[in-house]
Amino acid sequence: MRTAYSVETVRAAERELMARLPEGALMGRAAAGLAVACGELLGRVYGTRVTLLVGSGDNGGDALYAGARLARRGAGVVAVLLSPERAHPGGLAALRAAGGRVSADAARDIAWADLVVDGIVGIGGRGGLRPQAAELLGAVRESALVVAVDLPSGVDADTGEVAGDAVRADATVTFGAYKPGLLIDPARGRAGALRLVDIGLTLPEDAEAEALQHADVADLLPRPAAESDKYRRGVVGVVAGSARYPGAAVLAVAGALRGGAGAVRYVGPAADAVLAKFPETLVHAGPPHKAGRVQSWVIGPGLGDESDALEDVLAAEVPVLVDADGLRFLTPQRVRDRAAATLLTPHAGEAAALLGSGREEVEAARLHAVRELAGRFGATVLLKGSTTLVADATGPVRVNSTGTGWLATAGSGDVLSGLTGSLLAAGLPARDAASVGAYLHGLAARRAAGPRGAPIVATEVADQLGAAWRDVLD
Repeated sequence: MRTAYSVETVRAAERELMARLPEGALMGRAAAGLAVACGELLGRVYGTRVTLLVGSGDNGGDALYAGARLARRGAGVVAVLLSPERAHPGGLAALRAAGGRVSADAARDIAWADLVVDGIVGIGGRGGLRPQAAELLGAVRESALVVAVDLPSGVDADTGEVAGDAVRADATVTFGAYKPGLLIDPARGRAGALRLVDIGLTLPEDAEAEALQHADVADLLPRPAAESDKYRRGVVGVVAGSARYPGAAVLAVAGALRGGAGAVRYVGPAADAVLAKFPETLVHAGPPHKAGRVQSWVIGPGLGDESDALEDVLAAEVPVLVDADGLRFLTPQRVRDRAAATLLTPHAGEAAALLGSGREEVEAARLHAVRELAGRFGATVLLKGSTTLVADATGPVRVNSTGTGWLATAGSGDVLSGLTGSLLAAGLPARDAASVGAYLHGLAARRAAGPRGAPIVATEVADQLGAAWRDVLD
């Protein structure tokens, strides 16, 4: 699992470690890891051209010491000093001693580079880049590689927010721990490939954010035992679809069936469409509480203006997932009054409506939005987007980036709702069900789109869910 820690936590761990190490040892570890990563990205070091963008903080020092190591291996290294009087003196001396030089023509030396190292601003930076730094980045050749030191300059390390111009890196070499901004959009999209350099920090068990990997998901996936039957595996109820949107019901049921549910009970006006595609579905005219025993409910996809069914489902003593149209009728108090778990799965526009804010505000501050929703409704919240975020009242925010831009297609959220509802019915806690569902959904979309990416439709995502399970378990 990738765990991410706040700037305050990382700095406290650095102070504790520096108190036990010789002066400069910690920066030496960081610089060594940075130099190795730069060399691997270049493929060869000797004869390459490296330009360092050096600010006044420790990130600038890391860049200078790493540049000295690359210069000793035969690279031509030049440093562009954004604040010459405040550049790290030890790092600058090391660079010069290794044969590197300080730039006299920044634009020329940046355009000259095969590799540009962003050491402008450290993890404590706030706001976008200053105009001088933003202007320099315009000189970087399209073919040059850009490596960020610890995080791309101009992004917020704690939140992933980007409040102006920021570096767009091909790779980010971060030290000691991932920072939340490296995992959460919009900053995540500027970080490129991530590499973590272990510098010996001792960090607390509780992180700010975490991202599941294959092994974590495999451990959480429910698997039937020899004595399992369809009821023990979990029965999920789906209330979805309308005369206008019957396809939403079909897609939600598809996600539930292919998500491992032992059985699916469908309640709604699209029973004929559902049975035509999935004859194994158990259908009922409603209301939901008369449909039979379920271990979870999914309600909302394509529901239209039908609110009576929502109240019926919320009264059930089982976990409930509310998506799409169902979110329009929710109030925080009604959700808080429930004894069983409630999982909300909005996209940015739906989250904005629930929060009474603008969609742009949610997209710019996704971490704040998902935490605010979870706190306000007393629920687990899965905020859909380029990186899916899952938050509840306790524990780190879960981050998932297995998806693809091709997943932004009609009906894909309906598939996710059914899939996640099946995981709830199998007994996973809401936080785990949401995290595992988002992970499998993203893998299925990648499979459907293919290695080079191609347009997909929601039914193709549902069709690939079984293969996504196998990818994780293999």
